Amino acid sequence: MEKYKILEIKKSVFEDNDRQADLLREELKKDNTFLLNLMSSPGSGKTTTVLRTINALKDEMSIGVLEADIDSDVDANTVAKTGTKVIQLHTGGMCHLDAGMTKQGLSGLGTEEIDFVILENVGNLVCPAEFDTGASKNAMILSVPEGDDKPLKYPLMFSIVDVLLINKIDAMDYFDFDLDAVKERVKKLNPNIKVIPISAKAGEGIDEWADWIRTEVKNWSQK
Repeated sequence: MEKYKILEIKKSVFEDNDRQADLLREELKKDNTFLLNLMSSPGSGKTTTVLRTINALKDEMSIGVLEADIDSDVDANTVAKTGTKVIQLHTGGMCHLDAGMTKQGLSGLGTEEIDFVILENVGNLVCPAEFDTGASKNAMILSVPEGDDKPLKYPLMFSIVDVLLINKIDAMDYFDFDLDAVKERVKKLNPNIKVIPISAKAGEGIDEWADWIRTEVKNWSQK
């Protein structure tokens, strides 16, 4: 006779979240709203990149932003100054967003008249990679000061994103960072990944990044 039962909680939680994520994508498709899940470690330049992205595309499409943090509204205040509609999401100590949390944020934002939503996920290279948010596409930022070995240490994150932004390339001369090595490592994990070197601070590479978004938003609306 068994003394106890073993419940595979992790599997069931992920399966339930995946179902919610698929339903959310269907809803976004009906509204022709493209949701980009942007992930990175803290300090990589996510919010600066978001601001650059808004500036590059604000005259072409309606943009909304979901800012996810464990606490504080610093980033939401920063984005709000651009005039962009923004919702701050507090995760209550959780290190990631899931599809249910994302749906709550989108409900507060309202997607009927928004073409493009940026979800700035919680700063973390582990948990956010495990949870499908219902996004149309996933992107991540790796900043030069973090080092070129991150694909070796956090392979799941690099394997599930559609585009990798390598940020702070204006600081390349000050760090031991091998751009070619990063590209080789991420391509082994994810052959279809697009790699775009940028400097969110100086604006370098933002045009290519904006072009990628334009194409994806257009393709999403035509599917």
